Amino acid sequence: MTAAFTFPGQGSQAVGMGKALADAFPAARAVFDEVDAALGEKLTATIWDGPAETLQLTENAQPALMAVSLATLRVLEAEAGFSVGRDAAFVAGHSLGEYSALAAAGSLTISDTARLLRTRGLAMQKAVPVGAGAMAALLGLDYEAAIEVANEAAQGQVCQAANDNGGGQVVVSGDKAAVDRAVEIAKGKGAKRAMLLPVSAPFHCKLMQPAADAMAEALSKVTIKAPAAPLVSNVLASAITDPDEIRRRLVEQVTGTVRWRESVTYMAGQGVTRFFEIGAGKVLTGLVKRIADGAVGVAVGGPNDITAAKDALKDALAAAKQG
Repeated sequence: MTAAFTFPGQGSQAVGMGKALADAFPAARAVFDEVDAALGEKLTATIWDGPAETLQLTENAQPALMAVSLATLRVLEAEAGFSVGRDAAFVAGHSLGEYSALAAAGSLTISDTARLLRTRGLAMQKAVPVGAGAMAALLGLDYEAAIEVANEAAQGQVCQAANDNGGGQVVVSGDKAAVDRAVEIAKGKGAKRAMLLPVSAPFHCKLMQPAADAMAEALSKVTIKAPAAPLVSNVLASAITDPDEIRRRLVEQVTGTVRWRESVTYMAGQGVTRFFEIGAGKVLTGLVKRIADGAVGVAVGGPNDITAAKDALKDALAAAKQG
């Protein structure tokens, strides 16, 4: 198998996402209905009609993005013959996308995933008072240089690498003053750009420990099965399948670095040549091209993408047979 199925994280959301799929395919509509039922509210109304500021709330964006990813996957299964267990060498997701990946691989139910992501979003938002933390993108610095910047900026506060996205794009997170210092230090160390991000909380750093504790409790109450394809963990950048380890790594992920560059490099090193980004946006597809030489990224998020995805999967299967 030379294909990996990947799932986007927060920031890829947009009002109206998934609606064309739900209108065209009953399999997609069923996923949105299941998410609404699990949450006891019409999240789909917010996804499709907005307003954007309501969708962007972490508690809404996280289950919404998962819903779109799983709706897209169900259409790929019904219309293009996709099978996670048969066709994917790995599944992986960026931050909240890791939950989408696990639902896609049958490790979590869609209903449990929706509720976990609602809990996760609320807990991450409550962990740090608004304005006390910040995140900043450092562009043009490699991971090691960004860590040096974060360490220099900390000065007794929290400042750490939150996302190693690849292609010279690292995000740092922590106390507002420390992140402000990181922006200035990065500029002095040759960063092409260093800028604060419009986020409501400092994700993936030690300040999120209260949210990690909340997720440990929430995850202890759900059933996690072995995934149909190995999960490439955000915090390990390597594959895992054991349900107890999956649970543990999901908790660590709240305060740990999303090692996306290393994750893609790992999958490419295991023979993956095609990365299917399933859900909203094309962020991960763009990153794949920067990280893995010769790899093909295929973004699937609407009805017009289904045929192209089917053809790309055929190519991946053919390449696997030749290999």
